[in-house]
Amino acid sequence: MTRDINMEQGLGGAEKPTLRTVAKATGFSVATVSRALADDPRIAVRTREKVAEAAKRLGYIPDRAARRLRTGRTQVITLLLNTEHEFLGFTHEFLSGITERLRGTGYSVTVVPDDPGDDRLTPVRTILRNNLADGLLFTRTECFDPRVRMLMEAGLPFVSHGRTEFSLPHPFVDFDNEAFARQAVARLVERGRDRLSMILPDDKFTFCQHLRYGFVSAAREAGVAYEVLEGVTLDSPRDEISSALNACLRGRERPNGFVCVGEVTALMTMAALSDTGLTPGIEADIVAKRASPIFDNVRPRIDTVYEDLRATGRAMAEMLLRRIEGEPPEALHVLFEPERCG
Repeated sequence: MTRDINMEQGLGGAEKPTLRTVAKATGFSVATVSRALADDPRIAVRTREKVAEAAKRLGYIPDRAARRLRTGRTQVITLLLNTEHEFLGFTHEFLSGITERLRGTGYSVTVVPDDPGDDRLTPVRTILRNNLADGLLFTRTECFDPRVRMLMEAGLPFVSHGRTEFSLPHPFVDFDNEAFARQAVARLVERGRDRLSMILPDDKFTFCQHLRYGFVSAAREAGVAYEVLEGVTLDSPRDEISSALNACLRGRERPNGFVCVGEVTALMTMAALSDTGLTPGIEADIVAKRASPIFDNVRPRIDTVYEDLRATGRAMAEMLLRRIEGEPPEALHVLFEPERCG
C-alpha cells in the first residue's frame, strides 16, 4: 500500500512533526505542549516560550482538520461585526476583549463584516451550511433579529450584543441604555437645560427602543421640552447629521441640552455648536456616552458616561464558551450599568 507523501512528510521529505514530536524535543507531556501552544495562562511563561521555540524550529503546524475530525469542532468563533459605529475605536476595544478571554482556549476568531442594510442572514446561512464555526457573536441586534431566530432553530451557540423581544431566552450582553438616557436627562436638567435633543439609532435596533423610552420618560417627568431629531439616525451619513444639527441650532427654539449616544455624535454636536456661535457649557450642555478617553483631551470638557467595550467583548466570549459547553441560555445574561466619568 502506498502512503500519501504530502500528508506524512514535510517539504524536505522528513516525517511531519506532531505534538508528540514537540513533546519529545522539549521533555514535556503532550498535554502540556498542547496547552502551551494554545497560550494557556495556566502554563508557565518560560514553558510556553520553550515549547513555541521548539515548535517553530521543528516546523510544527497544528492540524486543524484532524482536530475537527476528532472532536467534531472547528475551534473557530465567528464575529459578525458592523464596523460603522457611534464609538471611536469600537472594533479595537471589542475585539481585544474577545481575544483576551479566548486566549489559552484553542479558539480563534474570524471577523465577517455585517452591514445592517444587507441581508443579514446571508453570512449566517453560509456558516451553518459549511459548518464554519462552533459559535457566533454579533452586534447591532434587532428587536426581532432574524439571525437570532435562525440560530435558535439551527441550535448553533451564539451571543448577541443587545437584547431582543423574543419570548424564548437566549444569551446576550447589553448596556443599560435606558438608564443612560435617564441619567443624561437628569444631569442636563440639573444644569437648568429645558429644551433637550437626541439623535437615535434606527427604530429596528432594540437599543433604540431603550434609549427612546429612557429619554422621553425622563424629560416628561422633569417637565422639560424634548425632541428626537427627525430625518437622521446614528447611521446616517455624517454630512446629513451635521446639516440636521446645524438646522435645529439655527431654529427659533433651539435645544440647549444634548444627549449623545456615542463619541462621533458628540463631536459632531460640538462642531455644530461652534459653527452656530455657541459654546458647550455656556449656551448649551452635552452629556455623551463614550468608550475611549478622547474627551479627556477635548476642551471645553463635556459630561460623559462610560461604556466598557473591552469588558463587553470579554463577557460575550465567556458566555459563548459556556454555551458551547452546554450551559442553558437562561443563565447567560449580562447587563452593564452606566459609569459616570465626569
